[in-house]
Amino acid sequence: MTAQMSEEEMRKIAESRVAQKKGFFIHLIVYITVNAFIVGIWAVTSGLTNFNYPWFIYPMGGWGIGLIFHFLGVFVFPKQGGDWERREIQKELEKLKKQ
Repeated sequence: MTAQMSEEEMRKIAESRVAQKKGFFIHLIVYITVNAFIVGIWAVTSGLTNFNYPWFIYPMGGWGIGLIFHFLGVFVFPKQGGDWERREIQKELEKLKKQ
C-alpha cells in the first residue's frame, strides 16, 4: 500500500493519526480532571469522616467505557487507509471519471 502512495498522501495519513492520538490524550486528561472534581464533590458533600455511597462510580464507569473504545479505535484498531472521508471522495471522483 505504501508503494502506491505519494509522499504527500503518507504525510496526510500520518498527520491524521497524530491528530487522533492527540484527541485521545486530550480526552484522557479531561476524563481525569472532571472525575477528580466529581470525586472531590462527593468527598466534600458526604463529609470526610462518614463517606456515603460512592455515586461517582456511575458517571466514571460510563465515561470510562467510552474512553476505552476511544483508546481501542486509536491505538489497537487504527484506520489503515487514512480517514473515511478521503476514501469516499476518491470513490466519487472515480465514478465521475467513468461517466
